[in-house]
Amino acid sequence: MENNSNPSLSHELAQRKGDHIELAKRARTSSQDVDVRFNYEPLFFTHPTLEDCWPITFLKKELSYPIWVSSMTGGAQHAENINVNLARLAGKYKLGMGLGSCRALLHDDEYLKDFDVRDFLGDQPLLANLGIAQVEELVKSGKTTRIHEMVKKLRANGLIIHINPLQEWFQPEGDRYHVSPLMTMTRFLETTTYPVFVKEVGQGLGPKSLQALLNLPLAGVEFGAFGGTNFSLLESFRGDHQIHKMPFVKVGHTASEMVSFLNKLPMGDKEFIISGGQKNILDAFELKSKLQAPALMGFASAFLAPAMESFDVLEEYFLGMRDSLLTARNVLELKEE
Repeated sequence: MENNSNPSLSHELAQRKGDHIELAKRARTSSQDVDVRFNYEPLFFTHPTLEDCWPITFLKKELSYPIWVSSMTGGAQHAENINVNLARLAGKYKLGMGLGSCRALLHDDEYLKDFDVRDFLGDQPLLANLGIAQVEELVKSGKTTRIHEMVKKLRANGLIIHINPLQEWFQPEGDRYHVSPLMTMTRFLETTTYPVFVKEVGQGLGPKSLQALLNLPLAGVEFGAFGGTNFSLLESFRGDHQIHKMPFVKVGHTASEMVSFLNKLPMGDKEFIISGGQKNILDAFELKSKLQAPALMGFASAFLAPAMESFDVLEEYFLGMRDSLLTARNVLELKEE
């Protein structure tokens, strides 16, 4: 029996019951709506608290959650504010972070303040970012020390190299590869002493490419899979009519496909960042659960809009993501295939 001695509580209960009656019809579901990926196990559940975390080691650093703030760019006029907000978040909640393309830092320090976020990030993992076209150019000219100096200047833990041939092909002013990315990577890695990751930028990587990367002395791979921001499609909007190229924007591999490819390959001690096409936290949770190797869940565009507004908006967004992730861990179990 409910105790109605507290007028305030009685009003709250009456309001809630009224809401339930009003919303019941709108809340109807059918058997077709069920998410068939998971077993729902409420008997083993506790609600997450503010002290709860999901610790994981990445690049020999301890993260509180398996979440990676993936590389992104907000334009020159916004880059510093965005990067600082993201770094503050990663530092406060012990996440990892990748910078947007640091190409502008290869020749001078004019834009260094836009990317120099180590003081906000603390000791959390930070990866600089550079395109394979710039790596190819510097390998060819024997000037890879510029890359190493850039990584050192940013106090980064390593480097992400993005491989994006279709984006460059669509881009009106895009770079052209004169040797294969595999050959460039092989030569570049002979000169490095820090961890290097490779990622795609929205179309993912096929099984032969993943196999080739696993054979290199890389630290790991970020997916950049199909289904999220497609930079080939983005570039197509900037150029002239490209009717013959347009079918290529649909070429690629989803994160789910890439997990399946990797689970059939010897992954050794490589680390992975699952990114691209994850529409919600359950998509990310499913793929992390499926991959048979250490992995973080990478998010880029999801963080971008709140980071452009303010740190408070970004933090509120992250805390909702965190709560959903921990709830998924506590109440869901991936079904066996």
